[in-house]
Amino acid sequence: MNNPTMRRLFAFWITAATLMGLVLVASCTSNGGTATAAPAAAHATAASSNTASPAPASPGAATSDGLVLVKNTELGRVYVRPGATLKPYTKFAILNCMVSFAPNWREDMQTNFSLQITQEQVQQTEAAIAAEFKDVFVTQLEQGGFPMVTTAAPDVLVLRPALINVYITAPQNLADPDSATFSSTTGQLTLFLELYDSVTSKLLARVIDPESVSATDGTFMWQSRAGNITAGRDAMTRWADILRQRMEAARSAQ
Repeated sequence: MNNPTMRRLFAFWITAATLMGLVLVASCTSNGGTATAAPAAAHATAASSNTASPAPASPGAATSDGLVLVKNTELGRVYVRPGATLKPYTKFAILNCMVSFAPNWREDMQTNFSLQITQEQVQQTEAAIAAEFKDVFVTQLEQGGFPMVTTAAPDVLVLRPALINVYITAPQNLADPDSATFSSTTGQLTLFLELYDSVTSKLLARVIDPESVSATDGTFMWQSRAGNITAGRDAMTRWADILRQRMEAARSAQ
């Protein structure tokens, strides 16, 4: 990707998403976001981060980067730049999705399920989740008639995603691939997504949505790696569909 604007977005990504995402997930969960089944350790870390951070903006109040919290019934929190619209955008570019596990997830797996998860396995899982996220978003948006591109243009919307606070209830036990875990949920994850204009690098919107993923409607049952993949993909598809629908509505309004 040789466009200077796109390169700047890539270079800025890791630091901004890590610092901002881990702080904002706490305010999202505790202020009207979708309820999650986070483990106690994750809640404790989120509460600590939230205490040290400024209080989240109330609806209509501007954030430090000029976005305004808007009322939304589909997602935990949606911040939009006043006057921003999706009307100009007929194509999209997507940056690699950053994936970050919930605090103490590896320790929980070792303590509760005697699963020894190496750092290499964590990195492999993060890469697999990131690839799944990109595949879902590209598929859903292109089905809506919005092709993916890799160069900046006035009609290109840049997606900068992260999945944070990821907690997999039933990771695959490499020593026993057929094993499963008895639980009411396959896990949780929080979407942190920012939308940028590809030419100006202007931040247009930010979405934060915590999701407890399960195909069991709260009923306890055996969870497996295959179930994790299906439930995670379902959550990603819901997020992608919401964005696609918003872009389709903006296109129809032109």
